[in-house]
Amino acid sequence: MAIHRSLVIFAIVALMVPAISLTTDFVWAKDKQFFVGDTLVFTYNATFHNVYKVNGDDFQSCTVPSNNSLVFFTGNDTIKLATTGNEWYVCGVIGHCDLGMKLNITVVDGTGPAADPSAA
Repeated sequence: MAIHRSLVIFAIVALMVPAISLTTDFVWAKDKQFFVGDTLVFTYNATFHNVYKVNGDDFQSCTVPSNNSLVFFTGNDTIKLATTGNEWYVCGVIGHCDLGMKLNITVVDGTGPAADPSAA
């Protein structure tokens, strides 16, 4: 039986959050290993946020292309990591990515110890 690992990476629980507090520090992900088969869980207030999967250039410039169909907006989105390589995610609400609501991870092949989602 495969071990199902979920990483909670995005949690916004307040109904209204001042813009200055939107800065989200995803530095914790820098030292984490992400494996094919892992599941990312984005939990957020869908009234004020969303999640877009973008490419590296769009991640750096905080740009969400108008033809991007890889948008998540339920407030409880799960993304199964199916391939190796870099993955980039941003909040598509104007200004949020610039304030730090973005995530860059590298997915590798293999397996590792199950991560504790509460440690995120």
